[in-house]
Amino acid sequence: MDLHLIDAKSLALIDQEIDSDFWSPAEYEIVRRVVYATADFEYQHLLRFSERVLPAGAAALASRTTIIVDVPMVQVGVVSRLQQTFANPVYCSTQTITRPQKNKPQAAWGLETLASRYPEGIFIIGDSLPALHSLVELVQQQRLRPALVIATPSGFIGAEEAKKQLYQANIPNITVTGRKGNAVVAVAILNGLVDLAWQAYEQSAQAVG
Repeated sequence: MDLHLIDAKSLALIDQEIDSDFWSPAEYEIVRRVVYATADFEYQHLLRFSERVLPAGAAALASRTTIIVDVPMVQVGVVSRLQQTFANPVYCSTQTITRPQKNKPQAAWGLETLASRYPEGIFIIGDSLPALHSLVELVQQQRLRPALVIATPSGFIGAEEAKKQLYQANIPNITVTGRKGNAVVAVAILNGLVDLAWQAYEQSAQAVG
C-alpha cells in the first residue's frame, strides 16, 4: 500500500475520533499531528496553547529566529523541514561546548549557555526536564524572553509543575499538561507549526505578487 494512502487513511481515522470543534483550525492541525506521530489520542486532552501562540510562533519562524533544542533527536526531527522552508539555524544544548558542571546535566547547562546568546530565540524542550527547569528559572528571572517555547518532557517529579509555571508565564508557549510527553511530541508540534507558517507565508507572497 502506498505510504501517502496510509497517511491519508490514518488522518481520516483521527478526524473521526477527535472533536475538532474544540480547537481553532490551526490548533487542530497541531493536535492531529501529535496524535498521528504518537498514536495516542490522549494528547488531544493534554496539549495546551497559550494565547496567540501560533501567530507569534509563525512570525518568529518567518523572521528566521534561531531555534534552541535540548536533545539531538529533536534537532534531527526538525532540521529537514526547516531546510525546506525558513532555514532557521538550530542549536542543540547537549552538543554545546560548556565548562564542566557537576550540579547540572549537559542539557541544562548547554541551554543556559545558548540562552545567553539567543535570549529571544525559539526554545524546544522535548526530553530534558532539567533543561525545562533551567528555562523556567531564566524566564522568571527575566533573563530570557523567548519568541516561542514548546515544552513536552515527561516526568513523575516536577514535570507537571514546571510546565504549569511555563504556561502561566507571559510568553508564547505550547505545553503538554501532566506527566506525559517526549521528543516525538515536540517534533510533531514544531513541524506542524512550520507547515502552517509556510502556507501563510506563501499565500502572503502570492497576494503581494
